[in-house]
Parts: sequence; structure tokens; C-alpha cells
Amino acid sequence: MAAFDLGQPPKKSGAIKKIVLLALLLAVVAGGYFTLPKFEWKAPQIKLTPDTDVLALKPIEVEVTEQGTGLESMNITLSAGGAEHALINEKYDQPVMQKKFTVALTSKLSGVKEGPAVLRISARDRSLWRLFRGNETVLQKNLTIDITPPTLELIADDAYVNFGGTGLVAYKSSADTATSGIEIGRYFFPGYKGQTKDAGVYLALFAHPYDVPEEEKAILTATDKAGNKRRMALAYTLKNVKYKKSTIPVSDEFIQNKVAPLLTDVAARQKGPREIFISVNRGLRKENDDKIRAVGQKTADKILWSGPFSQLTNSKVEANFADARTYTYEGKDIDNAYHLGFDLSVTKRYPVEAANSGVVSFAGDLGIYGNAVIVDHGLGLSTLYGHLSSIDVKEGESVKQKQIIGKTGETGLAVGDHLHFGVYLNGVAVLPIEWWDEKWIRDNVTPKLDGSGTDAAEESKPFQKTARKRRR
Repeated sequence: MAAFDLGQPPKKSGAIKKIVLLALLLAVVAGGYFTLPKFEWKAPQIKLTPDTDVLALKPIEVEVTEQGTGLESMNITLSAGGAEHALINEKYDQPVMQKKFTVALTSKLSGVKEGPAVLRISARDRSLWRLFRGNETVLQKNLTIDITPPTLELIADDAYVNFGGTGLVAYKSSADTATSGIEIGRYFFPGYKGQTKDAGVYLALFAHPYDVPEEEKAILTATDKAGNKRRMALAYTLKNVKYKKSTIPVSDEFIQNKVAPLLTDVAARQKGPREIFISVNRGLRKENDDKIRAVGQKTADKILWSGPFSQLTNSKVEANFADARTYTYEGKDIDNAYHLGFDLSVTKRYPVEAANSGVVSFAGDLGIYGNAVIVDHGLGLSTLYGHLSSIDVKEGESVKQKQIIGKTGETGLAVGDHLHFGVYLNGVAVLPIEWWDEKWIRDNVTPKLDGSGTDAAEESKPFQKTARKRRR
């Protein structure tokens, strides 16, 4: 074996150069000049809202986020009809960690027609990874450009609707319809297909709610997957219904024995009588009504009821629907609320009957309504039975008209043994008395189910045109 002479330089000078270069490189790294984060390999993220395959008049939001070295460039193009349109082309001198863009059919895309298109989004970061080219994310999405809203054809409607009551329309909409129904105020009542002899007809039960101004009218709408919407104003005469106003004094005994026990928050119970009452009448009431709304919107897409609804046998109406109540304490007004149902009384612990056939959608404690049952009758229609002393049915159970579902009581905020009976459309309280009325059912509901309501709609068209022209 040859001896290694320590007194002589290595014969391979190339090896020395490599060692020196490596040492210099390590020194640069240690000095922070060539930091590791510049070599990060996480590519930018691209998010579309909504993540759709249709581009319409409603814009698409593009959000690009970077968690490493920052964005260096962004590019968005739309290819359609054999032409490529540059929407975004940006380069950044300084690192950018987030950018938001809007892709919309604006004047910049004039000449673009409906049909297939390709949206291409490219985002590149400032990393030195991939031989200094950086990380790039490319999202390419095949789209369909669609700016034509669905068609709407009104088949049958109502010439008159009670204020706070229910209406029913029959209509047809084109095959591209994704959602349709009635808008009024802040409310929406969806339409349901396949309920009549003509399978292509939609039915939509709707309300002119008690809390929507009388001059506001309902709008029939149809929206496609792209978000294009067709609107048609309904022309009906709103029949005035006089709702009562009442003043109810609240005593310390009532607050202590009926109101305070409904609060589950121990600290809330320690407040003064006025604050306790408001917490329940305002806060808990809203919570309970939100629950009713949520339950009412989970409904069967077919009719489960038949004929007029039944009033509790032998019962007497003690309080009316939409009674505007003002509560006073020690002679001063402290709060108000609407009474959204009928109070029906007979005798104590009287058997409560289902007003019509349906499926139990809720059974249990409902705050101010006490022990309660909600029965879904389909197409958004439901009935509520409150203040029960006992419940004899379970959620998901099918019930028949006049089947016993519990017994009257005074749970919740009830003063005395009675039944609180309410009728709801999509969780919105409506005038119950209409659904007890066989003639109202025969005149307003039955014709649209069997198709005989078409002639009535044809007869009302001149009135509709006149009314719409007057509103313009």
C-alpha cells in the first residue's frame, strides 16, 4: 500500500476545488443569504366559489392562497368559440400571499356566446424549487356558458288571498330549472312537481305572511343551475283580515312559576322579573320559532293529507291567530309578541287529535310551547300541537286524521289547560281557519290538483295583465 505523504499537496486538485466550493456554499447558507424557505415545494392553492361547471351572469369568485414564498404571477384565461380571452395576467415584484379575482361575463367578454368553454387558472410562487422555476398550480375547468333563464308558464293561481293566509299556484317550468317557487318579503316557498295528473306541473303553497306589508306581492321564480332566474309577479287581491290587539299584564307569580323555569341558564334566572320575562318571551321564543321553521322545511315532497283539516272535537277558540300582544309589568309596557295559532279549550287533559294525516316530524319539549308535536302533511304544510300534558306519538310515526297524539295541558307558557294549534307553511305560521274550511279547500286547492283550475287561470289573465300594468 502506498504511503500518503502529509507534506505534499493532493495530486487531484479538482477535489480541493470541490471542497472549497462546498465550504463556501455552507458559509452562504449559514449567513442566511440563501435560506431554505426559498426552496419550499408547496404549490399555491386555488379555490372557486361556487365550484360550478356553468358560467352565467352570476360571477365566479377565484381565491388563490400561498403559504410559502408568496405568489410571483397569476394568469386566468377563458377559451370559448375558438378564441382565447385573457382575463388576468399579473406579475408581482413583492411576495403576495393571497389574491381574489372575479370571473364574470362583462363587456371584456363581449361576443362570447352560449356553449362550451374552458377556464384556465395558473398560479406560480417565488420558490427556487424545480430548478428555480418555482411551484405552479394549474386549474383547468370545462364550463358551459349559460345566460338564458328558465321559462315559466302559469297554469292556475288564486284571484284572492287572505292577509296572513294561504295561496296555491300551479305552473310549468323548463327542464333546466334547479329550484322554483314563490318569493315574498324575506320568505321563500318551494314548488313541488308530480302532484297533479300532468306530471310536468309544479304546485307551490305560499303565504302572504302576517308580517309582510299588504302592498307587497308574491313573485313566482325559477332558477337554473347557473343561477339565471326568471321572475313573474302574481296578481291577486289581498283580502283584509282584521287581527286583534290585546294587552296582557304579567305578574311576579307568573314570572316566577311559569317563565323562569323555562330558562336553563342559572345566571339568567338570577336577574330581575322584567329581564327574565324578556329573555323568555323574546330570546326563547325566537329559538323555538327557529326550530319550528327548521322542522317545517324538512317536508315530504308529496301530499300526505286529504280534504279539510279537523278542529279539535268539541273545542272552543279562546285566542286567535296573529293576535298582537303587548305585555305590561307594574303598569308599564315591557315587550310584545304575535300569537301564532289558535288556543282551543275543552276540558282538562282532553285527547288531542291529528288534524289530518301525515308524519310526526317533531315530538318533545319546545320551550314556550311546552310539550309539543309537529305533524308534516307534505309540500311544506305542517300542524303544531302545543302545551300538551302528554305525548302519545314518536318522530317518524305516520298518523291518520283524528288519531290521538297526546292530551291537552298547561306546559310551557300556557295559562290554564288548553291546546295551542298552529298551521305552518315551510315553517311560516299561516291562518289556520282556512284549512278547517271544506269550501275553501274545494275552491282553492282541489281544482289545481285535478287540473280543473286551468280554466280559472285563463279567465283571470285579463285581470292579471291589468294589475301588473298598474304596478309598473
